[in-house]
Amino acid sequence: MGQNWSSDAELATDFDAYDDLTEQAVGFPLVFRALGLEPSEPGHLLDYGCGPGRVSLLAARAHPALRVTGVDISPHMLGIATEQRTHERVRYRQIDSADLSFLPDGSVDAAMSCFVFINIGEPETIRAVTAEVYRVLRPGARYAVLDSNPETTGIRFATFRTGEPGRRYASGESRRVQLFGSTGALEIEDFHWPLDFYRDVLSGAGFAEVEVRTPVLADALALGAPAVPLPGGEAAPEATHAPMVLAVGTKPAA
Repeated sequence: MGQNWSSDAELATDFDAYDDLTEQAVGFPLVFRALGLEPSEPGHLLDYGCGPGRVSLLAARAHPALRVTGVDISPHMLGIATEQRTHERVRYRQIDSADLSFLPDGSVDAAMSCFVFINIGEPETIRAVTAEVYRVLRPGARYAVLDSNPETTGIRFATFRTGEPGRRYASGESRRVQLFGSTGALEIEDFHWPLDFYRDVLSGAGFAEVEVRTPVLADALALGAPAVPLPGGEAAPEATHAPMVLAVGTKPAA
C-alpha cells in the first residue's frame, strides 16, 4: 500500500507545496542540535531521504562551514531540489534504496533522516538503511531520525494529521495522512512504527547512547529555536502534544 515516492512526479510537486510549519517549529531545530553540529565547525552531513531539499538547505544555511549531501530515491524530488534549493555547499544525488556505496566507510560526520522511516513499509528495508548510514558515519558521529509521533495519531496539528482520531494502529500498519497547505490538503499513506521500534532499529545497527524523545514546542524554544507562528499561538496543539518522535544514536568510538 501507499504511494510510489520514486516515480510519481505529481506527488513530488504536491509534496513540495506543503507548508511544514510544525516541522520548522518543533522538529528541524531539535534535529540539528541533536547532531551536535557547531555552526562554524567544518563537517559533512548526510541527509538520507532529502526529498525536495528543504532540510538540506536549512542545515547548510544554519552551519556556514558544513557540507551537505542529500540523497533520495525520487528523481522528481531531486529535480525540485536542484532547481529550487541549490547551494554551494549542498549536493544532491539519486540512490537506490539503502545503497550508499559512493560514500566510503567513516566519511560522514553526521546523518539525519526526516520523515523517511514512516514512508517505508518493510522493517528489513529500514534496518538496511540504518546499517548503511552506520557504515558511512565516522566513529563518534550521530544519526538523528525525525518522524511523526506514533503516540499522537489522530491529532490535528498545524500542518498535518497522521492517522484517524480514536484509532489504534499495529506496528507496520498503513495510516491515512493529511498534509495541510494553502492550496488544501494532500492525502497520502504512511506506516505506523511504535517508539520502541526506533530504539530497536538504531541499537540493532550498532548505535550506542540511543535516545528516543517526543518533544513539544517549548523544548524547541528552550534551545533558542526561532519562534514559528502556528495557528492557535500558545494554545496550539504542538504546545501540549508532541507531534514528532526524534530518535538519536551515536556510532561508538573506535
